Amino acid sequence: MAGISGLTRRAAIVAGAGLLAAPAIAQEQWPNGPIRFVGIFPPGGGTDILSRIWCQRMAEITGEQFVVENRSGSAGNIGTEAIARATPDGRTIGLASVASLAIAPTLYKRLAFDVNKDFTYLGGLWQLPNLLVVHPSVPARTVPELIALVKAAPGKHSYASSGSGTTVHLSGAMFAAMAGLEMIHVPYRGGAPAHVDLLAGRVDMIFDNIPQALQEAKEGRVRALAVTGAKRSPQAPEIPAMAEFLPGFEITSWGGVLAPAGLPPAMAARIGALTRQALQSPEVAARYAENGATIWPIDGEELARFRAANEQAFAPVIRASGAQVD
Repeated sequence: MAGISGLTRRAAIVAGAGLLAAPAIAQEQWPNGPIRFVGIFPPGGGTDILSRIWCQRMAEITGEQFVVENRSGSAGNIGTEAIARATPDGRTIGLASVASLAIAPTLYKRLAFDVNKDFTYLGGLWQLPNLLVVHPSVPARTVPELIALVKAAPGKHSYASSGSGTTVHLSGAMFAAMAGLEMIHVPYRGGAPAHVDLLAGRVDMIFDNIPQALQEAKEGRVRALAVTGAKRSPQAPEIPAMAEFLPGFEITSWGGVLAPAGLPPAMAARIGALTRQALQSPEVAARYAENGATIWPIDGEELARFRAANEQAFAPVIRASGAQVD
């Protein structure tokens, strides 16, 4: 009887070990079913296109389906809240964005999520600089000439944006602050109406995401003066970086992969590793470049640190601009 009892006991231990090992195996094999990717901006926009490029490559690597669900609104905050409220089982992940994770904590008086407690940061996807373009009627052809022009007529010149608190707005606000300029901020509900007025000459300039602004510059409808990244953009190496004239100037839009807090560490590591594998694809890099972006293969810990530093950098600019959303 003792022998039978011992065998039973050993069998129970082995079975128990199997039960304990099963979740780890499942995490290492992620994904083992369809994945919902929450896109926090409207379909068809730049960030949506970049997200879908990554999702398509992830589907090819894993053999599983990645379904993009756009939950847009409130500058990305609605979709970001949906990610925070999802079950942390790896079935729902989504877009980590500068707008909701680095700008919103200062811009909004109240948020339905805590950027430090409600998420698991999984890794970076892309960085996308803005491009300063001016209407052809503006005589400045370089950043120093533009600074001199604006300083000579305080409060006369205007810059458009796709909305208060966006990187488009904050690029202009940081430019004015660092160069000691007095300019008029003209916010619009999106980039399209802002560009309509820019092309019509009703506003003088815009610091917009590089794809549309660069295309308009190539067509001769606007004049490009500088990119807002720390370095020149591979898409337009002939255009200087703003940091060449104002040292320390750097604003980029960025995107990453985000999950709810509580995601098992093994699964988080697995998603991060697969994300970096997807970004190594020459096709992904090429398609990102076509949309003005560069791949950003940092891991989750690096993304969390970058986000925090970005928030600290944006906070004084937002406060100085007076932008605030209830």
